Amino acid sequence: MKIADGATQIIQKLAQNGHAAYLVGGCVRDDLLGIAPHEWDITTSAPPEEVGKLFKKVLPTGIEFGTVSILMDDGQYEVTTFRSDEKYIDGRHPTKVVFTKDLHMDLARRDFTINALAYDINTEKIIDDFNGIADLKAKIIRCVGDPVERFSEDGLRSVRACRFAAKLNFQIEPSTLEAIPKTLAILKKVAPERIHDEIIKILAAEKPSIGFELMRKTGILKIFIPELDGCFGIEQPPEYHKYDVYWHSLYACDATPQGDYRLRLAALLHDIAKPHCKVDFTFYNHDQAGVELAGKILKRLKFSNADIDYIVNLVRNHMFEYTSEWKDAAVRRFIRRIGGIQNIGPLFSLREADAKAMKQDLGCRYLVDLQKRIDKIIADQNALHVSALKVDGNDIMETLKIKPGPKIGEILNALLEKVLDDPSLNERENLLAMIKNYGQ
Repeated sequence: MKIADGATQIIQKLAQNGHAAYLVGGCVRDDLLGIAPHEWDITTSAPPEEVGKLFKKVLPTGIEFGTVSILMDDGQYEVTTFRSDEKYIDGRHPTKVVFTKDLHMDLARRDFTINALAYDINTEKIIDDFNGIADLKAKIIRCVGDPVERFSEDGLRSVRACRFAAKLNFQIEPSTLEAIPKTLAILKKVAPERIHDEIIKILAAEKPSIGFELMRKTGILKIFIPELDGCFGIEQPPEYHKYDVYWHSLYACDATPQGDYRLRLAALLHDIAKPHCKVDFTFYNHDQAGVELAGKILKRLKFSNADIDYIVNLVRNHMFEYTSEWKDAAVRRFIRRIGGIQNIGPLFSLREADAKAMKQDLGCRYLVDLQKRIDKIIADQNALHVSALKVDGNDIMETLKIKPGPKIGEILNALLEKVLDDPSLNERENLLAMIKNYGQ
């Protein structure tokens, strides 16, 4: 393994002070898969207090569970003392941990065989007590020991199984998969903030659909996003669609650029209100109904207000219809309606993903034509927001002799409407004259 310098230095210092230390978990797994590790977790026989004494910059990030974070020149490293866990009662944490000198006891408490791997940097050997390497080769997600017991200890592990399957494009081993529905009561105890984090990680996979479908099949989806689960089996017009609303949403999510979780969430939720709006094969105003429903889901999953505003704006506007007959004023109003030029790229990407998830890729040539018209409007520096007007609220108050209040915004928006129709009106003299007329 090509190991980060900080990890090597930590392990060597622990060894010099008489403690065993190994790389463990995801970094070993990813290296075996040919993936560059992003984190280097270390497990050691040294008690957390002893680890803290050996290094200058230490954060007690989880010291009650044996974990401290060490700040090195090249980053932050988590170091956890070998331990075994006693009974779990809250669905996430053991009531007590027992520190041990036995690496094998520590590996036995871990979630999946592919994560229960340790690497000795001195002997360059892998410790693999549970055939994790064989499961990596077979592309299998399998619990360490009894899967019902593992999922009963920590409810988040069932979601992690779905996430790893999506991230690595692996299959969940049958007995592990069958254990998930049996332990959903434990999963319900998990804080929504932790589910939020796992969903973002699923969205980072090449095909998030793998993770979401596993969540649906096992009952997880019905707990956290029942609205998406309810899209399963909702048929769509066959002349345009070969998938139901659920699969169309998943494939649209897959078709968005990898790495943009907000855009992928918009694709996942863009048709979320269709089951509520269906009359025969028509989904009346599902885009507008989807705004409220998507916002409710995202709030429940603890997304930030900024994320929610961004995503629901894309849901609200994903059904726009452009034709070459649009006048320039209509293009300017379109830019304003979607919240500005910064939203054009994401909205067009969503539209393209939506088209790719239909019966056949309908093509989005019209987006190229619309983009050219938008580029010209931007080049001409047309005013698209009240802030671009050559007057402001102070000018209105001075001209009409009025005090601050809602009237100011009303007048500015009225002026902008005139300028959207005719950009040449955005001159100070013209606008001041219109303000005077507005007061009459």
